[in-house]
Amino acid sequence: MNQNEFITLINPFKDKLFRLAKRLLVSTEEAQDATQEVLVKLWTKNEGLDEYKSVEALAMTMTKNYCLDQLKSKRASNMTIVHNNYTDREASLQQKLEDKDSLNWVEKVINELPEQQKLIIQMRDIEQYEFEEIAKILDMNETAIRVALSRARKTIREYLTKTHNYGIR
Repeated sequence: MNQNEFITLINPFKDKLFRLAKRLLVSTEEAQDATQEVLVKLWTKNEGLDEYKSVEALAMTMTKNYCLDQLKSKRASNMTIVHNNYTDREASLQQKLEDKDSLNWVEKVINELPEQQKLIIQMRDIEQYEFEEIAKILDMNETAIRVALSRARKTIREYLTKTHNYGIR
């Protein structure tokens, strides 16, 4: 596989690799380094990539493992939401402030979730991966993914309901 073919192969998902790395490592620079490291590893395997059913799943797994190794070595535990897709161009200033506040609360709750639930929320709700793909990447069965996602969403929902009904926690 030549360089152009490799770039064509990885282009559709390289931003997902970066967002996953950013989710785990927080720092933009570290996420860029992690993404570059994974792409270099993929390039060195480039002749054997045809053997894999999903190069994207392989790359996501490599990114997750690389980032978790980095976190273990640093004993870091801070994580943040990498982006949000929620913008309402017609909203009033008041609505925008309320939306931003709600997103901040969601981010805060996600940061308090167990690491596995954070990863699943990131992959399913932000990156829009299918359960089957998440199961392959995290090496879990789909039922366990669904249960963890349900628990994470329930925690977020309960926290937001409590916060909005009773004020700041």
